[in-house]
Amino acid sequence: MTVDGGYTNGFRSPYSVLEGSRKATATLQELVADQLLPEFAEHLKDVTLTTATDGTQIYFPCPFKETEATVALKSVEASVVAALANLRYPQGSRRRKIEVDLEQTATFLFSTYIATIGGLGKQDPNVKSKLKDTDLLKAQAILYRRLSANLYETKNAGEYFHIHGSLEAGKTLNMIGLEAHRPDLTDYRKCIDLIESHVKQFTAAELEEMNARERQAGVTALKWEDFKKSNHGKTLLSIPPWQVTKLEDSSPPAPFTPHSHSASPNSQPQVLSGIRVLELCRIIAGPAMGRTLAEYGAQVIKVTSPNLSDVPFFQVDGNTGKHTCDLNLKSPAGRKAFEELLQTADVVLDGYRPGSLEKLGYSPQKIFDLVKGRGKGIVYVAEDCFGYEGEWAGRPGWQQIADCVTGVAWAQGEFMGLNEPVVPPFPMSDYGTGCMGAIAALMGLYRRAKEGGSWVGRTSLCQYDVFLLGLGLYDSTIQEKVRKEHDVEFFGLRHADSVDEVGGRALKSMKRTHPELFDMKNMQKAFSKGFNEEICWCRSPVLIEGLRVGFDRASRPNGFDGPTWDDWEVEEDVIEG
Repeated sequence: MTVDGGYTNGFRSPYSVLEGSRKATATLQELVADQLLPEFAEHLKDVTLTTATDGTQIYFPCPFKETEATVALKSVEASVVAALANLRYPQGSRRRKIEVDLEQTATFLFSTYIATIGGLGKQDPNVKSKLKDTDLLKAQAILYRRLSANLYETKNAGEYFHIHGSLEAGKTLNMIGLEAHRPDLTDYRKCIDLIESHVKQFTAAELEEMNARERQAGVTALKWEDFKKSNHGKTLLSIPPWQVTKLEDSSPPAPFTPHSHSASPNSQPQVLSGIRVLELCRIIAGPAMGRTLAEYGAQVIKVTSPNLSDVPFFQVDGNTGKHTCDLNLKSPAGRKAFEELLQTADVVLDGYRPGSLEKLGYSPQKIFDLVKGRGKGIVYVAEDCFGYEGEWAGRPGWQQIADCVTGVAWAQGEFMGLNEPVVPPFPMSDYGTGCMGAIAALMGLYRRAKEGGSWVGRTSLCQYDVFLLGLGLYDSTIQEKVRKEHDVEFFGLRHADSVDEVGGRALKSMKRTHPELFDMKNMQKAFSKGFNEEICWCRSPVLIEGLRVGFDRASRPNGFDGPTWDDWEVEEDVIEG
């Protein structure tokens, strides 16, 4: 793995996150060269990076270039948006000033941890009272069940496996010989010790077989060098972080309407106004795709099943700017409503386990067939854990699964002075993957407008991690500097500490070391009629000359709206905030 450092006239110069971000952008440009049309690349030259500091601040207690990687992604995203704007408003075509802010990019990467509802954050024990209970199978109900998604040592000393109860918990706990519910067990360490004692009865190979048999998410924690040697790792290293391909069809070019469609008389136009998006996603990565498109003005309907669980608090941040509706796609009425929405949709976002929508009769090809003959194609974008090619394609997984299998967790543990993996703080690969999926959708819309046809975009959590780790870790001197800056309590974490514990300690340390991230200028507040509470969320890191980047409405819980494109309200306090 390469590392980054620098010397000037024989003396070490401070590491520059600004310069690291420019290098990451250049690397990304090479990786997606076949996807990056000349008009996108041209706008990429106009991106300026901004910061409230001297540009040397490394925000996260991690060895990874997370901010740099995501600045690169946001730079490409903004460049595609600028090209779309010139396509939509040809009379005003120009080189547009583009800015990407370092602090706001960093807040994007942990935005669910910084968002609040009624002044309460994700880890406040009282926040549940303000949320719609969508944890239908009670995976989050008690600590014991939450710790069914965690990293544990196996029968072989020094070998680690991340079990994952997903949104149900019971099946994974039963799989290792434990009861599905233990409400009497409330002590954090006792829960961990009990579950780990059962995981330690099996080797990683045995756990892999058990997971495959039970169709559960779960993975052996690998080091980056070992992942690169695996067949799947070799495959992902040979493909770009995301891919957009054309489905052969006869749909003509679908140009954007030339009108500005400003949401408010005093606001600038939004490049995706009038674009309709159906988001079939849960948790973070998939909703982050739709959230990004909503920031550029798209009408996004998040479609969820009333019979499927979703993490309640993630909706506070993830549903910003959208409408939400519940549809049971296994029922005739739900299918009818969905297919009616589909007739005028421009984009479908799929964040479910590979094959899930296909089993319901909504594969990409079926979706294309349903809208065939309407005079314009459609853009379908899917994100998953392992990727759309390779030996492990189709396996279920989540953010922690990707971070464990690619080597991110091992690198985090070694950074902390341990000879064991530790899951990194915050779902940063979720947000990075969401950004890549949004870029794929934007590229698909551009190419549909120029060339016609329907387009398929695909990306994954593992592909984001491959891009991130390919940038290299900070060198040992920089890592030591970061370690000295952060709270000693953070470095007391071990492999079996939960994502909530890791995130909570990181958040506490970052509030002390980097208060600039928590400045209210990075945030926006508005009242949500859906939650009946004031919501606070992160602003976009992107500014593009001549366009408004921002939402039309505050968040709402899943299932709040009817399944219709009509009656889209515009909230002036959100637009002007």
